[in-house]
Formats: sequence, structure tokens, C-alpha cells
Amino acid sequence: MNVVSLFSGGGGIDVGFKKAGFEILYSTDIVEVACQTLDKNNMGKIVECKDIREIDFLNLPKRLEVEEIDCLVGGPPCPAYSKSRFYRTEKKRALEDENSFTLHEYFRALEELRPKVFFFENVHGFIFKPHQAAFDLLKERANGLGYHITWDVFNTAEYGVPQTRERFICVGIRKDFGDPFVFPKPTHYIPDKYDSIKDQGKKPWVTCGQAIGDIDFDLPEDAEMQAGSKHKDLLREVPPGDNYLYFTAERGHPEPKFKWRSRYWSFLLKLSPDRPSWTIQASNSNNMGPFHWKNRFLRILEIKRIQTFDDDYEILGDFKEQWRQIGNAVPPLFVTAIAKEIKNQYFAEKGNINLKHGRQMELEFKM
Repeated sequence: MNVVSLFSGGGGIDVGFKKAGFEILYSTDIVEVACQTLDKNNMGKIVECKDIREIDFLNLPKRLEVEEIDCLVGGPPCPAYSKSRFYRTEKKRALEDENSFTLHEYFRALEELRPKVFFFENVHGFIFKPHQAAFDLLKERANGLGYHITWDVFNTAEYGVPQTRERFICVGIRKDFGDPFVFPKPTHYIPDKYDSIKDQGKKPWVTCGQAIGDIDFDLPEDAEMQAGSKHKDLLREVPPGDNYLYFTAERGHPEPKFKWRSRYWSFLLKLSPDRPSWTIQASNSNNMGPFHWKNRFLRILEIKRIQTFDDDYEILGDFKEQWRQIGNAVPPLFVTAIAKEIKNQYFAEKGNINLKHGRQMELEFKM
């Protein structure tokens, strides 16, 4: 079961598929340090740092010494579909954005490689109404190229990730290869939404205390880079699991400091050891969290844990480059759950038989 990975970044999707038993034949990204990270961790057969518009997908199978590609995976860069674009009104959205070529290039790769399966990831805002053109393009291109598609928005905390990170996932199955994909069911429940029937047999979500509670970094504060910046004293007052809204009149603060919903949600956001983290973003700043409940910045090891990278997975680059690679990634644990289900539904252990084609293919194989 081989994989070609696009927009690979620090390797979240690649790690997930590799842990599920797939072989990563080819990974590519335009960011040099991300490619160095993939190389350092022996992620795949070939790692290529290149503009995706310059990649010759038609001849890639020959270059990789395979007859065909089993899986194409990747998540085209997502700023145009992110929640921040609702605030950044000077920026264009969806297909009008200057980087919209990445979506078109993903489908050029799909058309030229004709893999049996494709895995497409993006932020949950990809399906918002202002981005309808991009979502329609995905559906039209997949259908035109002969793929069944199954899609949904998932909260990764429901799959054991210690982070309430929402992601849009679409899995396409070539129509001559199998029936539409069925996503794996959640394995963890959200405590305040517990349903005694629906959630029977599930585990409670994984908290930050469980994920990073054994790591302690009580280091001296850097005077030039303090958590909370000029609001560092306010950060210390924020209860674990809360943010700047703690200081609003609507929340009953006796001396309100901020107007209701006047800042990004992550402003002065502090983790609670009793619940998963909020989304680890691609960039960090002095006043944008999440911060540790001990009123300090999170460390690289901690955000790796929150994103479910193994401790020994080495992220290269300086602090900001490491943070960006981790923050941009899809949690490997979540990807593994989906990749295992792709494996179970379409690839047999023996003879590489498509399970969904049933007994006829098995008989042909035995003959």
C-alpha cells in the first residue's frame, strides 16, 4: 500500500499513514526545513522540496518504480478558508485567493496519478458558505475523475487527540476500485455532551493534564518574551480553561477590561489540565494562546504531545519554524484511525485484494 504525499509539511499525515502500515514513496513541500524534518525522520523513499506546479506527476510512478499509486494524500494550504479571513476583510477568500492554485494542483495530481484512494484535508471553514466555490470544485473534480467521495468535519478530541481541533476530511475511492468509504466511528466522548446510549463503550476525551502533566518547565521568564506580553499580569488572573472574556462585563467582571468578542478567541487563552487543548495554531505570539495553566508559553515537546507526535520525532529548524510545522500538521493519531480504516475496507492482508469487491475477486485471485 503505497502513498504519494503533497503539501507534506512536518509530516502529520505521512506519520499517520505510515503508522497504519502504508509505505510513503514520495513526499513534497515547498518549505525546505519541513523537507529536512521528513528526511531526518526517514519518512519516505523520496522527499522533494519543490513548487508543486513544477512536479511531473505523469512520470512519477515510473520514477518511483511502481505500476500505480494506491493513495494520494495531502491538505492544500488553508489560509483562504480559515476563520481569520472573516476578520481579515482585505484578504480574498477561497478560489479568489492568490494561493488557490494549490487546490487546482491537488486535482491535477489526482488526474495524472489516478490513485485508487485519495485523502484530502483542510480546515473546517472549507465548507463554509463564503468558500462554496472551492467546495464545489472539489466535488465536481472528484466526480468528473470517477471517484466516490465521503466527507465530514471531525473534532479530533473524539478520536483520542488531546485537542479540540476541527478538520474537514474527504476520502475519495476510484469507482472501479470500490464503494464509497465509511469513516471510523469516534472512540472518545465529550463529557458535557455524554449520551448513555450513543457513547456506550467510548472513553472520555484525553485531557492536557494526561498528555503533558508529566512535563514541567519552570524556567525563568525571558523579559523580552513573556507570556501575555503587556497583559502578562492579566494572564495570571485568567482561570485555567478561560481567555480574555473573563474580563468582560458580560461575564460579570467588576472592572471590565475588554469588550465582548472584541479579540481573537486565543487572546490570553489558558489551557486547563482537565480538558483537551484548543487548536494549536501555526504561529505563536506573546499574547495569543493557548498558554500553559502555569502562565507560561508551551514548549515544543508539549505541543508535539498535544498534536500526538511521538516524543522522539525530531522537528528541525528554529523555535518558530518548529512551531509552524507542528501547528500546521494534522494530528497523526487521528490520521492513523482513518488510514487504518482505509486499509481495512480496501486492502486485504494477502494478495492486495480489494475487500469491497467481494468473493469474485478472491476467486479470480486463487485461480
